[in-house]
This record gives sequence, structure tokens and C-alpha cells, in this order.
Amino acid sequence: MRTFKEYREKLKGMRKNVYIDGMLVERDDTRLLGGQNVMAISFAAAGSEEQEMAELTSATSHLTGKRINRFAHVYQTKDDLLKKQAMIRKLGEKAGGCVQRCMGCDMINAIYVSTKETDEAHGTEYHERFKKYLIWYQENDLVGNGGQSDVKGDRSKRPSQQKDPDLYVRIVDKTDDGIVVSGCKAHNTCAPYADEILVAPTRALREDDADWAVAFAIPADAEGITLVSRPISPNPRKELHAPYNNFGICDTMTIFDNVFVPKDRVFLCGEVDFGGRMALAFANNHRFSYCGCKPAITDVFIGAAALAAEYNGVGKAGHIVEALSDLMATAELVYAAGIAASTTSKETSSGAMEPNFLYTNCGRYHAGVKLMHEYETLISIAGGLPATLPFEGDWLNPETRGYMEKYVMRNPNISAENQHRLFRFLDDFTVSAWCGMEMYAGIHGGGSPIMEKIGIRSNYPLEEKKQIVRNLAGIKD
Repeated sequence: MRTFKEYREKLKGMRKNVYIDGMLVERDDTRLLGGQNVMAISFAAAGSEEQEMAELTSATSHLTGKRINRFAHVYQTKDDLLKKQAMIRKLGEKAGGCVQRCMGCDMINAIYVSTKETDEAHGTEYHERFKKYLIWYQENDLVGNGGQSDVKGDRSKRPSQQKDPDLYVRIVDKTDDGIVVSGCKAHNTCAPYADEILVAPTRALREDDADWAVAFAIPADAEGITLVSRPISPNPRKELHAPYNNFGICDTMTIFDNVFVPKDRVFLCGEVDFGGRMALAFANNHRFSYCGCKPAITDVFIGAAALAAEYNGVGKAGHIVEALSDLMATAELVYAAGIAASTTSKETSSGAMEPNFLYTNCGRYHAGVKLMHEYETLISIAGGLPATLPFEGDWLNPETRGYMEKYVMRNPNISAENQHRLFRFLDDFTVSAWCGMEMYAGIHGGGSPIMEKIGIRSNYPLEEKKQIVRNLAGIKD
């Protein structure tokens, strides 16, 4: 397995194709370091000397028998799914948010399962091709970016009906050696500091959409790829440095301008009946990841609200206790949905396990619709100070420091510095531009709540429930 240092060294050697705010930048640009520091958590955990953490964040490859990073693993057992979920929560708590590396993990699991089913239906060779690729991916401990969301253009039209055919990623040419693709994938978390971009369709497809039924893997710096990126981090600190402020995230428009993809990296090429299957497989795995990461973020809400109440001297107030209990229920119900999805998972024809689609959607839906309530709870308990807190420089200025320390005080048993640190964190967590991004990601990441509702309804045994009542009521069909 790689170290974080080795990962960073490889990034430095990649082709310069990342744009930020109109500038072409290297991958060691300071604005990209926050996201890379989040990746460092996954590398450190897998190589940890702490046995419990190492067992949680590494696994044995079913392809080579070697020990690998769990983010490069394909689930072979229900226990693999349970450990993946627990890993995401643990690492999410360390990052205070998205651990980002699940993008690649969720995509390799989706492609692994769906390529086998495509081969069974069409006599293709995608699955063996992908297994060879996956061995290389695992042995090099790569970071993958999952490119699924197309820009979509006119939402009322299918890919083949768009005025501009590149509004969904498509095949523009086929040769004996591979394919040429064009288009754009949007909302790509971590693309500028990923080794590989793994692309899959974003929706179900019909016969006229064959050119858009495409899946492949390509180096993130391949010729013809341009990454137009929007990095964001919590506000920088001058002296009151904190782990949270070292982290960040980057979302990208990944543009493919007649990119050549070698044949051994193509995993779907025109089989429209499996475009939707691959899309849903990724969505399912990614929503399963949310059953680990969203409880981690709710853990941060719980801890922040409890500390704010303690620092304000109202930690034992009845309405505070009740509000915290509600947050606890949210965290554990979402996590329980992930446990249910793991323990009721099914083995696919590839031998890999797939989490229960109903429960992954229930967990992700519950997390999304509860998010704003979590912000409301924390903001209500913390009070208005995070939104009006004077800048850090006012604490550092000798002329105003005394005033700042005197008037930030609430609980006399807690130092002025610690109270300042907490409210400075709450400023980042609930007020900043970083917070705005987190709000949007919490609702839309992995699929908006309406998509989870569709997933729940489409798989729910409604007729069985109606029959229960027919039986109870004595209704004869």
C-alpha cells in the first residue's frame, strides 16, 4: 500500500490540466492541498500500527490474496460491507466531513458487478478486462474519481435528443485499439487529486442512446482531459491552527475533448440495456457510503451542539437534552439503514456483494431531509456569536485581545481561548462559504431526496401491503 508521501509525489508528476478561477495550475497548488489532506487520512489509517484501525481500513484482495487498502476492495462478504460503512464513519469523524475516496471505491464495485452481467447477456469480455485493470488499481493503491453525473442539458430530453450531443459523455469514434469519447462529467469530487477517472452512464438508456452507453477508466491527466475545478476549504487560520482547517474539497467539471480510451480500459460500449444497471449500481453503492459518512457528520453536529451548550452554561437544560436526543436518533437510524443494507445484501453473479437498494435509499433519504434540521438545532443552541464573531486578528492584536477574551467568556470553568476556538470552528461549520457547499452536498450528493424516493417506491412491495389489508378486511379479488 502507498504512503501519503508517495501519493503526493505521483500527483506532482502528472500533466498540468487543472484550471482554477481561470488559471492553469499544478496539482500542488495550495488551493488543492485541503482535499489532499483528507486523502492523507485514508492512507494513514490503512497503514496504522493500531490493529483495529488497520483491520477496518484494509482488506485482502480476492484477486491476488494481497493486503490492500479497503478503498480499492470489492465487497466479497456482508462483513466487508459492514466494515466499509464503519470505516467511512470513523474516517468521516476525523475529517469532519466527506472522506472523498469512496467515489472511486463505489465506482469499482458498480463496474465489477455490472460488467459480469453485461457479459452474461451479450457475450462480451468486459468483466475479465476490468478484473485485470482492478488488479493494477489495487496493487498501486490508486485514488479513483467516479465520473457519473452528466451535465444533461435539457432535462426533458434523452441523450440522443439533445441539441448538443456532448451534453452526455458519448462515443464519437471506435477503432480496433479503443474508442474516442467527448462530453463532460460534472460535480466530480476529488478529480484534480485523483489518479484515475472512472466513468459510467448516469441514467437508463434506449436504443437511440447507444453512443452514450459507455464506461471506461482513464488517467486523470490523459490528453484531451481538462479539469475545471472549484476547491474550497474552511477559513485559514493565522495562529489558532486546528485540524479542521487543514481540510478541503474540490468539485470539478471533467471535460473530455476527443479523448482516446484504449480497449483494455473500456467496460461498456453501446450495450444500452446495461447503462441504467451500471448507473443504479453506482448510485446504490454511493448511497450506501452515505449511511456511514452522514452519521459521521451528524456526530460532529452532536458534539458541536453539546459543547456549545456546555460553554453557554445550559448543557443540562431540558430542551437542549431533547434536541441532542433527536440528533442522536438521526445519526443512528441512518447508520442502522446501512447495517440493514449490509446484512440483507445479495451476492451477484460476479461473486461480489451488493447492498440492499431499498435500505441504502432509505438511509440516504433520511440523511438528506434531516440535514437542515441539524443545522437549525446547532445554530439555535450555539446562539448568534458564530455569525458575528470578530476576526482572528482581533484576538491577536494586543490592543483588542483583552476585550475579546473578556467578552467571549461564558462558562468560567472553560478558558477564553477554548471558547474562542469552539466558536471559530462554529463560524467555519455553520456560516462560511465552506458551510454553504456542505449544505448543498448534504442534500444533493449521491442523489437528491427525490431520487431516493423514486428508488424506494420502485423497489417497495406495495402490492403485498395492499394484500395485507384485503386479508384483514375480508376483501376477495
